[in-house]
Amino acid sequence: MFALFAALAATLACQSGQKPASFMPPAAAQAPALVAASSPPNPAKQKPADSANQPAAKPQVPQALEVDPVGDLIARVEKEYQAGQDNYRAGHLEAAKQNFDSAFNQLLGSGFDLSSDDRLQRELDRILDGINGLELAALQQGDGFAEQKSEPAPIDEANELTPAVDLNVKAKAEAEIKLTRSDLPLMMTDQVAGFINYFSNRGRGTVERALVRSGRYEDMIRRTLREEGVPQDLIYLAQAESGFHPLAVSRAGARGMWQFMGSRAKGYGLQRSWWVDDRQDPEKATHAAARHLKDLYNQFGDWYLAMAAYNSGPGTVQSAVKRTGYADFWELYRRNVLPKETRNYVPIIVAVTIMAKNPEQYGLETVVKEKPVPYDTVRIDYPIDLRLAAECVDAAASDLQDLNPSLLRLTTPKDKEFELHLPAGTGEKFRSAVAAIPADKRVWWRYHKVQAGDTLASISRTYRIPSKSIAAANNLEDETLTPETKLIIPMAPGKNTDTGAYARATTRYRVRKGDTVESVAENFGVSAKMLRGWNRLKGSSLAGRKVLYLHLPVAPGSAGAQVASSRSHKSRSHASTAVASKSGTVRHRVKRGETLASIATSYNTTISALKHDNRNIATLRPGMILVVRDAH
Repeated sequence: MFALFAALAATLACQSGQKPASFMPPAAAQAPALVAASSPPNPAKQKPADSANQPAAKPQVPQALEVDPVGDLIARVEKEYQAGQDNYRAGHLEAAKQNFDSAFNQLLGSGFDLSSDDRLQRELDRILDGINGLELAALQQGDGFAEQKSEPAPIDEANELTPAVDLNVKAKAEAEIKLTRSDLPLMMTDQVAGFINYFSNRGRGTVERALVRSGRYEDMIRRTLREEGVPQDLIYLAQAESGFHPLAVSRAGARGMWQFMGSRAKGYGLQRSWWVDDRQDPEKATHAAARHLKDLYNQFGDWYLAMAAYNSGPGTVQSAVKRTGYADFWELYRRNVLPKETRNYVPIIVAVTIMAKNPEQYGLETVVKEKPVPYDTVRIDYPIDLRLAAECVDAAASDLQDLNPSLLRLTTPKDKEFELHLPAGTGEKFRSAVAAIPADKRVWWRYHKVQAGDTLASISRTYRIPSKSIAAANNLEDETLTPETKLIIPMAPGKNTDTGAYARATTRYRVRKGDTVESVAENFGVSAKMLRGWNRLKGSSLAGRKVLYLHLPVAPGSAGAQVASSRSHKSRSHASTAVASKSGTVRHRVKRGETLASIATSYNTTISALKHDNRNIATLRPGMILVVRDAH
């Protein structure tokens, strides 16, 4: 029996290309119940078949080779889980998160009752324990599996290169430097010329996209750098690092427009929590970066060394200076005493600076920069769902996400004040509209804009709220509704019950001090009973738990939704973003920031058709499944 277990473990390890994880449960808890093969027939007791008169006997198939759906499922899940471990070790946290989600969802979406087979239950326990441990380690190192979609930092690709030098490019650049005004020292070397050549050809798109985005933030960045007393042209450090994208994340886990690592960010006042990451706040991060660069300049007395230290840390640069006796970046470069990415880092920034300040020379004069996006700021001391906030000002939730990139989720923080950015000119409109919603209901309640054909009964069915509750919340004396007016929808916390619909995709929640089953359930709009079932919990305490897994509520009646049950975790295999059926209809999984209008445009249909086919749906949540047919 032990040999069979070892063979199974070896098979799973071979599929993944990795050794078994170090945090596997004890052997006594992981041995699956395998079916022993039947005893093979004894050849000595069998009569040979007469080849002339009798057909040859059919070979017997040992039971051990019979199809084992549970074993096949575990093998697939294990392969995905091991791929997640590989990505995690390589620092690809977002890819690792997708692998872990896939492994987890394959188990929950298998159609098997996990409690009916010890092998499935043990595999689920093993994956939960493993992922929890990895996520905790990642968070301790400064990076976790954030829910918000990130963008790859462009500095990563350029840092891997050793571009060839074009002597003509170098000669032209040397001439340009003499005429280029900069408050940073600009020096032409083979390395700088090589990156100018790269960004003029293969990397041209990177430069162009960054220049386009620069228009949105340039005024703010230059003003901030001036206020902090550092060179204005340090703006090109942000261009090289992130392309001016607040959601940029490097392979090493640096985040935001200025690519701060978690520990360094905290030292400069950038806060991080389940709800917010200030590294993604353009203005706060710019102030922090300017102060950090000023400190590094004061330490090294040279802007090139300050930039090198910004990349690899002051300790690395200080050690190189002590080893060689040279406080000069190019001398350290020649002596090869800095990490490769740091040796490339300064030439990349100098190359980008020269190109950005001489757009005509490099064919960049036709690039049209984005305009700054003005906004109103409202300081709030209560949590609010961005979808409700958007409904208050007649904007899209995606617009508010764009204006508030530091928010990791669709809800503002529960435990501190937050400066909410709203479309310019809508601050007072927001204050007026949100005043009608009780402060403790602003995560749950919604506004519904009345459409032609809406009735109190149809809206009641859409939100599964009694008509009398809607009427009472809006002081309606009769059922007459006027199109384009707004109704308050008094959604109850934890409205979705055991018969409610839940997204197939799994959401992780990192348990915080003071959390209980009831408080987490209320926060996400699920029942405490469901939360206990998903996480095998008893009672209200979360002591000892690091991470909870849950399924967010989806639109009532939406096609393809996972209907959770306290008795099992059965569901169909989860749909992709858009899956066509034989009838020509499409099932579309709603992504964060999408609206009925954007989905209708994508499928060349109409909002009214979407509503018709989805029970007059009014509010979208990520993970919902919508039926999409031809426009009616």
